[in-house]
Amino acid sequence: MNRRKGLFLVITGATFWGIGGTVAQKLFHQYAIDINWLVTIRLLIAGFLLLTVQFFGKDSSQILGVWKKKRTAVPLIIFGLMGMLAVQYTYMASINHGNAAVATLLQYLAPVMIIIYLILRKQSVFTRKDFITVSLALAGCFFLLTNGSISQLSVPILAVVWGVLSGITLAFYTLYAVPLLKQYDSLVVVGWAMVIGGFALSFIHSPLQMDFKSLTLEAYIYLVFVIVFGTMIAFWFYIESLQSLSPKESSLFGSIEPLAAVLTTVFWLKEPFGVFQWMGAVCIIGMVVLLALNKDSSSKAAHPLKIKKLLRFR
Repeated sequence: MNRRKGLFLVITGATFWGIGGTVAQKLFHQYAIDINWLVTIRLLIAGFLLLTVQFFGKDSSQILGVWKKKRTAVPLIIFGLMGMLAVQYTYMASINHGNAAVATLLQYLAPVMIIIYLILRKQSVFTRKDFITVSLALAGCFFLLTNGSISQLSVPILAVVWGVLSGITLAFYTLYAVPLLKQYDSLVVVGWAMVIGGFALSFIHSPLQMDFKSLTLEAYIYLVFVIVFGTMIAFWFYIESLQSLSPKESSLFGSIEPLAAVLTTVFWLKEPFGVFQWMGAVCIIGMVVLLALNKDSSSKAAHPLKIKKLLRFR
């Protein structure tokens, strides 16, 4: 029974994550929602909700405890600004200039960037599985962005730039979070990081600076989905699934996220997706599955295969 519950939670959470990006695309393109406002409101509300779950369901003392030591408070602020905010903004900007399918798949290049970083730092050796992983990522990227034609990109260049930056920031976010997550519950770390990022961005675009009367009921429903289901509940469900599933199983089923993003983008929003782009999507999703299944690690430090579950924290 616990395993069935865990499977339901991880599959539902990953699906919400994938669909959340697609719904955000609809808000950007159809309702002209400002990206700064959406990222601000999404981070603030989701962050406070996660901290509320921690307060009522787990060790509530950690919520303020993380601020009592300078060695954790300062890294948390850095993580909130350069990790959480950077990941959220670059990902949403890629969706805004392109579509959710491409943005999600490009962000999933983060594990490859982590592998390369650890190898350059001599904290990991380059294995055959790493070679396969990198090859799948490069092939997937080529097919996804060119649709088989080297003469022109099939995706707007700004969407590609923001998508690659999203992968880079996610790599930093994943590695930088490790020490904090060893000391405090993930709900505390991620909840505060969201609040910090949202608070910082609110100086650029206030969450109150919105013509709420101009939004339709449908737009409000989409906003609730992106903020609550596509962010807070998706993350919460994923964390809860770890109570009855192994991190490897949760990571494997969590790879449904890019598939959900691609399918909803193509079949719900009717975005064109060529044969070669489908091939690229298969390559990148295959890379994610390979990482989730891989049990080996020759790393001297935290290897991306060991910290794969951190890639869900966004």
